[in-house]
Amino acid sequence: MITVDISLRAYRYMCIAREMASTYENNRAICKYVHSTSRGHEAIQLATAFLLQPCDWVSPYYRDESILLGLGFKPYQLMLQLLAKGDDPFTGGREYYAHPNYRGEDKPGIIHQSSATGMQAIPTTGIAQGLQYLEMIGSPLLRRSAQGESPVVVCSLGDASVTEGEISEAFQFAVLKELPVIYLVQDNGWGISVRSEESRVMDAYEYAAGFKGMGRVRIDGSDFHESYESMDRVIGEVRNGRRPYLVQAKVPLLGHHTSGVRKEFYRGPEELAQEGLKDPLPKLRARLLGLGLEESVLFSIEKEAAALVAEQFQAAVAAPEPDPATVADHVFVPTPVTEEKGERSPANGEKQIMVDAALFAIREIMEEYPEALVYGQDVGRRLGGVFREAATLAEQFGDHRVFNTAIQEAYIIGSTVGMSAVGAKPIVEVQFADYIYPGFNQLVTEISKSCYLSQGKFPVQTLIRVPIGAYGGGGPYHSGSIESTLLSIKGIKVVYPSNAADMKGLMKAAFLDPNPVVMLEHKGLYWSKVPGTEEAKTIEPARDYILPLGKAGIALAADMDQLSRGGTCCVITYGMGVYWAKTAARNFPGRVEILDLRTLYPLDEAAVFEAVRRHGKCLVLTEEQQNNSFAEALAWRITGQCFSFLDAPVEVMGALNLPAVPMNTALENAMLPNPLKVSERMEHLLAF
Repeated sequence: MITVDISLRAYRYMCIAREMASTYENNRAICKYVHSTSRGHEAIQLATAFLLQPCDWVSPYYRDESILLGLGFKPYQLMLQLLAKGDDPFTGGREYYAHPNYRGEDKPGIIHQSSATGMQAIPTTGIAQGLQYLEMIGSPLLRRSAQGESPVVVCSLGDASVTEGEISEAFQFAVLKELPVIYLVQDNGWGISVRSEESRVMDAYEYAAGFKGMGRVRIDGSDFHESYESMDRVIGEVRNGRRPYLVQAKVPLLGHHTSGVRKEFYRGPEELAQEGLKDPLPKLRARLLGLGLEESVLFSIEKEAAALVAEQFQAAVAAPEPDPATVADHVFVPTPVTEEKGERSPANGEKQIMVDAALFAIREIMEEYPEALVYGQDVGRRLGGVFREAATLAEQFGDHRVFNTAIQEAYIIGSTVGMSAVGAKPIVEVQFADYIYPGFNQLVTEISKSCYLSQGKFPVQTLIRVPIGAYGGGGPYHSGSIESTLLSIKGIKVVYPSNAADMKGLMKAAFLDPNPVVMLEHKGLYWSKVPGTEEAKTIEPARDYILPLGKAGIALAADMDQLSRGGTCCVITYGMGVYWAKTAARNFPGRVEILDLRTLYPLDEAAVFEAVRRHGKCLVLTEEQQNNSFAEALAWRITGQCFSFLDAPVEVMGALNLPAVPMNTALENAMLPNPLKVSERMEHLLAF
């Protein structure tokens, strides 16, 4: 039931939101960073905020300042972000206005919010997925309301965002798994300057009809009372019924799209005047007067709002700027794994192939951590992964912990943001490296930036497994290498083991790392079936073995006598390159040292530079196409750091610069490095 007190509270916040918008507009020189305001959207936003509890989660979008006011954030706090001040409680001056994140006991949780249109739908659906999983296993990590009610998740969206493909992935998973998520679509009829009828054939309500099992309702989002009553009913249904819901709230857009894209650029005065008739503020004012409130009461609220906004704006303007020395803070949070520990080669241990070492590592992880779960394409009970890398896990741990997804790389990757936020520990798989690109939106926009832009409040603990590399006729869409592309993304870690022991030790460290880790697993090394890769099989390390990220290893040592005479070189490589180099080095006994990087980021630069300085001659070897690769960038860094120690230019060898790996094995061999090609390059290098 809506009381007069609730209506007055909403009126007060609407007045504050109006004053904030006017203040920003009147101080454009000061409010120089791009921003949007909630003018016209206040009623539905406040109604939603008032009904949420601290156990809930909400993902506002960039026009949702009134949601934040309704949750209890002060105008001053929002203004600190508007002005990119150092005390901005959300991002410390790193992020746009109304891009919050929050983790506390007094308000709903808010994961890092990006500006990319619609991208929040997948991470926020991941929150609901994580909550459902915690409920399922009875985890103490699950927060309930003071009355013992289950949490709900609200994902706020603009109507134009619903045409994004990733919205479909989120909706599909939500209805498939019956997740407790509400998609609040604020429909103002615009996508910047594009009218809805220009860009889509159906609205969000009609679109939702195609997702069987999703509740849906259309409401007048400019009417506070209708918004409150509707959201009260919907939130109650989702809180108790645990199923997804879509609310399409029709609202006017009274302000600019942003401070930089102004309404007068594309909207005429007559249209704006008509839109103003739907303003939620005078609507609510008229209702309150109709209920018998004195106009003096409302005038007093308006006056107080104006004074409050003026006072807090001046305080925000006077607040200190960020300290430039903090610019590199919060890229990652510290990992607990910093030293190699445990038995790497237990007595009487048996040799294992790499794919089994990974499987055993995950089995041990899942036995120890009930929050750990595995999902991706074909990893479930029937197949256990196309490379059998998850075989038997579903049988042992159940379909709720190991399960298949649809072909949804974006969802597989992006959902881990929300899963991690609530305390679940997802291990996910992209079936082939060639197919990771649909997930790049989420990897770049959401995962990689979350820790940095939330000032460390929301690092994303996720382990993303990616089978990679050519393995004999795999063809152009199953043989690609993607490490340089991944390494261009800052805020993620990239691991690339080359043998079973490293695979198990790095898998454990990657899982325990509170930051996002992509583990590249070479398909050609999984079973050691490729000639020359027998040594990828090693004795399986003990359960307690762990190998920290960022530590290179010597795969082959050079003879000290040869080294002292200056007759050696070093090869810096990883993955299949280790075995090409090992085979080639047999032609030069004792004269080649091979450094296996094992982790590409963080990179063990100290080991690399030390090896190059000792030998004076260096080959950087990669399976990737050579031009503009990680290997070439590393060669440049080696040259810069080791120039005075070099007896020859740093050599780089990679695959030919072709768009894809051809299917025919003879063509594949012509494209890729191999032991013979590497041997020829070693001979050339050792001749200096």
